[in-house]
Formats: sequence, C-alpha cells, structure tokens
Amino acid sequence: MLWSDRIGRRIKLRDLHVLQAVLEAGSMSKAAEQLAVSVPVVSKAIADLEHTVGVRLLDRSPQGVEATVYGRALLNRSRAAFDELKQGVNEIEFLADPTAGEVCVGTTLPLAASFVSAVIDRLSRRYPRIVFHVLATDSETLYRSLRERKVDFLIARKWGPFTDEQLAFEALYNDPYVVAAGATNRWVGRRRIKLAELIGELWVLPPPDSLVGSFLLEAFRASRLDLPRATVFTFPPEVHNSLLATGRFLAVLNSSALRFPIKHPFIKALDVELPMSAGPIGIVSWKARTLHPVAELFLDYARQVAKTMRTANSNPSRASLRRA
Repeated sequence: MLWSDRIGRRIKLRDLHVLQAVLEAGSMSKAAEQLAVSVPVVSKAIADLEHTVGVRLLDRSPQGVEATVYGRALLNRSRAAFDELKQGVNEIEFLADPTAGEVCVGTTLPLAASFVSAVIDRLSRRYPRIVFHVLATDSETLYRSLRERKVDFLIARKWGPFTDEQLAFEALYNDPYVVAAGATNRWVGRRRIKLAELIGELWVLPPPDSLVGSFLLEAFRASRLDLPRATVFTFPPEVHNSLLATGRFLAVLNSSALRFPIKHPFIKALDVELPMSAGPIGIVSWKARTLHPVAELFLDYARQVAKTMRTANSNPSRASLRRA
C-alpha cells in the first residue's frame, strides 16, 4: 500500500495533537479536560491513529497511560511536523512584516541577566515589535526543552562534548569565571590574593550537586581546599547581587556579568586566581531543525554582541577585571 493511501489521506493532525495531549497529561480524562472535549472523542482519536499505523501507541493501566516504543517514535516525529508548520507560519508572518515576530530562547539564569539581555536590548531597539520568550533555567531542563522544540535554540556554556550527535554548537565567546565582591568589601583593591585566604569568608555559590557547582567544587579541590563552610547555596543572580551588595559576601560569577548588559555599579572582580577552566559560551541548536527568520535575526545580533565581548577579552588583565 502506498504511503499516500495508508497515511497521507488518513492520518489527521488533530489526532496527533490529541496524542501529544494524552501523553503530556498522563491520562485520557485529563487530556480531554485540557482540550475541552469529551473522553470518547479522545479515545476515538487514539484508536484511529493506532488503526492507521497498525500498532499499539499507548499502554493503559489504572494509573494512567504511557507511550509504547511506537508511540514515542510517532510522538517525536509529530513534534517535528508541528514545529515545521509553526516555523512556516512564522516565516510567512516575517515575510509579510519583517519588523515583527517571536523568538524563543533557552538559557541559564546568569546568561539571561547578562549576555542575552544585551542582545535583546540591541535587537529591540531596531525591531521594537519582536516578542522575546526567554526560558532561563537549569541545563537539564534547557536541553529537554530544545529536544521537545519548546525553544528555538540555547545560549549556553559548553562543558564538554555532546553525547547527542543531533546537537550542534557554535562558539560565540570565552567567558571565564571570576571571584566577585561588593564594592565595599574589604578585599576589593587588594592584589594577588590567594584563594586559600578567602576560605573563611561568607560565600554565595551554586548548589554543589548542579553542573556549575560540581566544577566549582573541583576548582577548590584543585587548590587543596574544601568548599567554604559559611555558604549560601542558590542560583538566582538577584540573590547573589543582593548579598554581594552588603559587602560581606563573595561569589563566583561569569566575567561578562560584570559588564553586560551594562557595567555593574557595585560588583567588582577580585585579583585572585581561580583554577577553574570554563568552556565557551555559544549557540546550541538542533541540526535537523530549520530556524525561522526572526530566530536567525536574533543569532545574527548575538554574534555582533559576542564580537564586542571577544574584543574586550582579547588582552584581558586582572586590573581591567577589577575596574569592570
């Protein structure tokens, strides 16, 4: 039987949408409620799909439903199909009005508050009608959102080689980590500080079980030090900045956080060697995905902002970091 006879004329986008809703909700009744339809309508859509493809798509139990191996395969492909349709609509809208559109960016909290904000500021000045959706969260959630096509791309740090060959990475700039303090902190202005001298200070650090936290733990261990005892473990930059402003705490930040989107008024980098190698900041994308024009426009502006970062970092010095 030809594909067009078996699938093309019989499979319905609406049924695929129902399948996605059922698997995301975990039950047909919850999916029916979310879709504002009856349970029999949902059940029939799933039955029609299973009849069309000739295999069982769902495993049903009193606890709910789960995708079979066939269901997961169809779900992944249907997400790609819906994404391509969405990208097509976005491209049509852009062609009709190149000054407007939407872009979904996935990034970490520190980069959202610095580099990504700088890109949005520059791009929105030229195209004020573009709408930006920024998902700022942990790395695991970001990569899952990229695979599920909930974001167009990621702006993130690369810590090592990708295990997923379908991911592509374009380096934008290097962004080393620095030990930062509030402008009134007693260590600001001192030269050639040893990390061991700061071990008794109050610190604000990422959770040690996080990706960044694990690398930071290794940095302290490389200096034969344990993590400071008196420490606040948290992610949000707002918490770091508020505590640094008191002049009592230290933190480890991306150096760009001191300069972007504007020069930070009260946070300074200390003259201390941090034995922590950091991968480049760049664009993480899905190789098989064609980005719509507004997303490509964002990336063009990201490359422009990154170029200014590379220029500023072409001959870095500790003195310049202290002035940042």
